Amino acid sequence: MKILRITVNGLPLFKQELDLLFYTQQRVSEGDKEKLYKIEPNYYLHTACAFIGINASGKTSVLKVINLALNILRNEPINHVESRNILGGCENASFKICFFDNKRNICCLETVIKSKKAKAGGYVYSIVEEKLWEKPVSSVKSKKYLTDFSGLRPIAARNTDEAYLPDDVSFIIAHNKKTNDRIDVFSLLSYTNINVLPFTDDIPLEVITFLDPTIEKLCFEKIEDKALIHLKFKGEEELILNNAVELEQYLSSGTIKGIITFSMVKEVLTSGGYLLIDELENHFNKEIVVTLMRFFMDSTLNKSGSTLIFTTHYSELLDEYDRNDAIYIVRNRNGITAENLSYILKRNDIKKSDAYQSGFLEGTTPAYEAYLRLKKNLAASLKSVR
Repeated sequence: MKILRITVNGLPLFKQELDLLFYTQQRVSEGDKEKLYKIEPNYYLHTACAFIGINASGKTSVLKVINLALNILRNEPINHVESRNILGGCENASFKICFFDNKRNICCLETVIKSKKAKAGGYVYSIVEEKLWEKPVSSVKSKKYLTDFSGLRPIAARNTDEAYLPDDVSFIIAHNKKTNDRIDVFSLLSYTNINVLPFTDDIPLEVITFLDPTIEKLCFEKIEDKALIHLKFKGEEELILNNAVELEQYLSSGTIKGIITFSMVKEVLTSGGYLLIDELENHFNKEIVVTLMRFFMDSTLNKSGSTLIFTTHYSELLDEYDRNDAIYIVRNRNGITAENLSYILKRNDIKKSDAYQSGFLEGTTPAYEAYLRLKKNLAASLKSVR
């Protein structure tokens, strides 16, 4: 199962409809094909999708929407999904998720979710309406109509009398069983500000050496109910730790995050799934970030069409892209919006980082007036100290 498009309406934090496309919009050249994933002749998917914006622009919120949409397709109960809080107190939030299934059909699932205040605080969510459309990819005449289902009748609709189905689980579960289809989602959203290495049976030495060449050995051992960590640096005695938190005393945050991330990358590339990372550059130097992006953009490694979806503050990462349509500019101006760069910047040959930093794209640099106020405040504070 491959995601083609996610369109969402009715979310409290968003200014307007959120419309995210994961297939190419611009013309695909021969050189581009090495970094894309072909689902059909002339139809290609991005393997690394970037969401960039200034602080508090709403990047994490967009990533939570994507995470929730993917988990709806995975048959996960909405009330168990960590990113469900993006729904807030929505009255009727509509998710339209278009995907390509393993029967070579283009499908569209529309799921309408409402909230209800819980006695213990917060909200409880339920699905109040669902429809599913389907068409063979062979019936699509051009990319323009790939996710267009206008004029088609849904092949299935949710029956509220179906007692077997929990009210927060999508009825797509029936389609997934029928087509023997699945979608694998790996999320590092919870690791944005928390960096604790989970227990794992195998950490490839190549990963460890790439991140920190001074480490000679790092492995976990389970003895009865107790987990031990063996850590050895070159030329030093081996250390045995009882708790993963203790690793923070010996390893950098970047090394810990790198081990978590690159170990997960292997699983994602194997399964053809999706890896979601908030603030990709957090704890990493540019070389590590670029390496990670290139793994997904390398068709010799990424043979299953795995997709990296990430947020970033760093405009320099945009220059890794030859195309504009895998990049979204996120802004928050009385509500969050995400705009595809190809709609703003028509030419691919313009250096993307320069366009971003110059303010040409609007809303991508801190406001100059805010800078002047901050400078004035700082100057006054320093003057009072003297």
